[in-house]
Amino acid sequence: MKTRAEAYALLTRHTKTESLLRHNLAVEAALRWYARSLGEDEELWGMTGLLHDFDYEENPEPSECGHPFVGSRILRREGYPESLIEAILGHAEYSGVERKSPRAKVLFAADELTGLIAAAVLVRPDRSIHSITPKSVVKKMKDKSFARAIDRDHIRGATAELGIELDRHIENVITGMREAARELGLAGE
Repeated sequence: MKTRAEAYALLTRHTKTESLLRHNLAVEAALRWYARSLGEDEELWGMTGLLHDFDYEENPEPSECGHPFVGSRILRREGYPESLIEAILGHAEYSGVERKSPRAKVLFAADELTGLIAAAVLVRPDRSIHSITPKSVVKKMKDKSFARAIDRDHIRGATAELGIELDRHIENVITGMREAARELGLAGE
């Protein structure tokens, strides 16, 4: 089994942009929280979140020659578990890989949502994830001019696929991200 340190080293070899590094760390935090709450392998779930977009910066095109297909080939060569690779492939709808496992479904549901939560935190006066509520995130989600690149339909659909209420999922992801607030640059002023 690979370690988190090895996964982080792989991430930083392929990703240099601070915002993309933080995005991967946010998804890792959300998956770690879910793993603990479901009694799953926190390390494996965390590495899945940490590495889900590690190849995106170098290969952004959605094709066999791009993300996440290039990354999946690297992960296989590096000896990562097939279940991790399958979950990562499943987070890209165009991959054709079905999301069967709870981990794959959580990854799919947390991916876009972490970006919306981070954006909502960064416009708050205190810039702290510790003061944000699911209600304020839902309000930002309804504002189509806020963080336009974030696909609200994806968030709703992925949360429905996960099988929980949107407010509850938002609360869960916020809770996970709070545990990594400093690393994510969301601890406040």
